[in-house]
Amino acid sequence: MVTVTEATPTNSIRDQLKDSRSSAEVCALTEKLLDYCKRNNWAGYEPYDVLNSRLVSSTPFMNFRLPRLALTQLLKRSPINLRSMLLVPKTQNPKALGLFLTAFVNLSRAGFETGEDFIQQMIDSLVALRSPGTPYFCWGYNFPWQTRTVLVPRWSPNLVCTMFAASGLFDAYELRKDERCLSMALSAAEYMLENLYWDSGDSRCGFGYPLPEVRNQVHNANLLAAALFCRVYEHTGQERFLQPALKVTRYTMAQQHEDGGWAYGEAASQAWIDNFHTGFNLSALRAIGKSLGTDEFEPSLSRGLQFYRDHFFREDGAVGYYENRFYPIDTHCVAQSVITLLDLKDLREDNAQLAHKVLHWAAQHMWDEKDGYFYYRILRSCTIRTSYMRWTQAWMFLALSRLLVEGSQSATLTSSTVL
Repeated sequence: MVTVTEATPTNSIRDQLKDSRSSAEVCALTEKLLDYCKRNNWAGYEPYDVLNSRLVSSTPFMNFRLPRLALTQLLKRSPINLRSMLLVPKTQNPKALGLFLTAFVNLSRAGFETGEDFIQQMIDSLVALRSPGTPYFCWGYNFPWQTRTVLVPRWSPNLVCTMFAASGLFDAYELRKDERCLSMALSAAEYMLENLYWDSGDSRCGFGYPLPEVRNQVHNANLLAAALFCRVYEHTGQERFLQPALKVTRYTMAQQHEDGGWAYGEAASQAWIDNFHTGFNLSALRAIGKSLGTDEFEPSLSRGLQFYRDHFFREDGAVGYYENRFYPIDTHCVAQSVITLLDLKDLREDNAQLAHKVLHWAAQHMWDEKDGYFYYRILRSCTIRTSYMRWTQAWMFLALSRLLVEGSQSATLTSSTVL
């Protein structure tokens, strides 16, 4: 595990947040969640990390797909966290570090010194946890991961981890003009272009996920990669990133359902539609449009947002997981809902208001006030109070940072109006 030295900011985050125009609730949650993540050295459990268990890994029947899959699902769904009994260690996750990096950049942009204090620590940790055995900067999960069809080895680089780490590095570069961050982000994009992108020669194209050789169409993976490529093009003007990005985006747009939704993917086992992957699609589409200065995808965005609002939000601010059944209520969906609503706040005037409502509901029902972290899930029958550093805490910290940026922008606008 990478040890992160605790920063000692000149002013405490408590003082800085109290001076902000953001809501007291957002400020208090941000402060307490930051303290929790620091105390745990940004490390924790994962929903799919059972194969990190020293007990499980030594068991012969774990050499087979079905036992691995069954045990993974058992621990993921259990209301009791059995990981300490199974000797599953708490570890740092590169994707979580990328999310934390973006969140600290957001805090810095919102005027909080605390953001700047931790940015370099996240960058250094990403460098230390890059996937071994490749000349590119790329990242994978900190655990072996059994999907329905394949076993993904620990640290094997994949599109989603690499994309979010690279996005954090781009954010840091844009804030600090640190050429090393730009170089690492470009290297990650190069990895994705050279190792993950495929083109059948007709309209079909995409990115290998979760392994390079797996060519199922996963729509959020396509759009996340395309958004990163468009960002590379915006900074460098390299056409070789632009054309794959546009082709993949247009292909995935053609698969959007008439009502505005997308299936997770095109394989027979990927027909579901859920909250946070839909949110990924919408936020990535907005990023693509901004990077390229185009409104080509605005009709898809408008239809997608209408579908998103119609299917995943309850009147009281609770957010559902699936488009056709509400439970479980998952904190990852809460976080992505806040982020997506703020990304598309110009398309509906009440999006920002709904984002705050979503956060307030989660704070009332999914927040551990004593220890300062968010629970994993609420089921119909019970609440799973397990803390996951990437799945819940990193995503919620990013969502909170976006709300703080929103608050700082509103304060600036109010001041400008008064002047």
